[in-house]
Amino acid sequence: MDCLPISDTPTLTIIGLLAADALSFYFPSLGLGIYAKIFAAVLIAVFTAIQYRSVKTGGNVQVVLTFAKLFPLLAVVIIGFFFIGDGNLYVESLFKTNEGQPISLTMITAGVAATIWAYAGFLNILYTSGEVKDPTKNLPRALIGSVLFVMASYVLISMFTSAIVPFQDLISVEEGKFINPFQYIEGFSGIAGGVFAIAVFVSMLGVMNSSVITQPRLEYAMAKDGLFFKRFGNLHPKFLTPSFSIVFQSIFAVVLLFGDLGDLLGYFTLSYVLQNTLVYGSIFWLHKKKDYKPTYKSPAWKIMGGVSVIVQLYLAYGAFLAFPLGGLLACLSLIFTGLPLYFYFKKEKNNEIQS
Repeated sequence: MDCLPISDTPTLTIIGLLAADALSFYFPSLGLGIYAKIFAAVLIAVFTAIQYRSVKTGGNVQVVLTFAKLFPLLAVVIIGFFFIGDGNLYVESLFKTNEGQPISLTMITAGVAATIWAYAGFLNILYTSGEVKDPTKNLPRALIGSVLFVMASYVLISMFTSAIVPFQDLISVEEGKFINPFQYIEGFSGIAGGVFAIAVFVSMLGVMNSSVITQPRLEYAMAKDGLFFKRFGNLHPKFLTPSFSIVFQSIFAVVLLFGDLGDLLGYFTLSYVLQNTLVYGSIFWLHKKKDYKPTYKSPAWKIMGGVSVIVQLYLAYGAFLAFPLGGLLACLSLIFTGLPLYFYFKKEKNNEIQS
């Protein structure tokens, strides 16, 4: 129920701070301080204004930002291919700590959970299904195609970044910072910082724009189903966008800027994996409904659904290993406050149906 404060809203906050930090190469005052928070708030306001006025314009902006951020990533893959034999990419290092000790399963669990937020968002396209042409055909294609593309991209980028950057430099990166592979490339080191700063900044803008697009549509759908405040189900009379939800989400994201980045990452990660648990588990409930007739049926859905739920619960455990307790407890508190609201709206909906 409390999907607004614990879902993509923290993403806006985190991405805004990271976008500001990326430009700290040119403007040192933007390095995760008060000026970074002000700059992040301005970015959130700008993309809120874009999405408030037109989903089509916001979608076009997303296309431009996506292509813009792909070029430097593609460059890393192509250039990294020539670094395969330089000795940075060796499997033995992946199984040892910084002190040369074997890596335990607990460490792996915490490490995976700590990076899960970077993989969030692949299903966000489903939130805009009401504004997609021929969704029964286009949504499955877009969802499956994007997942395969992102999986391949992440594997290639991670592998070739590891080939370019010495392993010790990779594992010593501070939380909330990015490793710059271009500075290790001969001929690029002089301009590496500036090139990478722009690349990261553009990438963060793309994530922020997509987050502003998708989350308000979820609140809108819930409100239209009678399971959330009715105000969130209103469309702007001129722009036909869920304007109230868009503005409310952005205001809350600005409020979260007063929090700590580590707490925010834990806050989002735990909420994300718990939401995924419910989403994947819902397939068992949906198959019991007589009117459930999906246009796309997942193969071996019982096995896939069961494994998905188990994996998400395991990642929830990993979140407690990886992040500060404060953000995790704040997340759980908001989740539990959502239960009374859910039962309240459900009761109100049943009363309306009966009357």
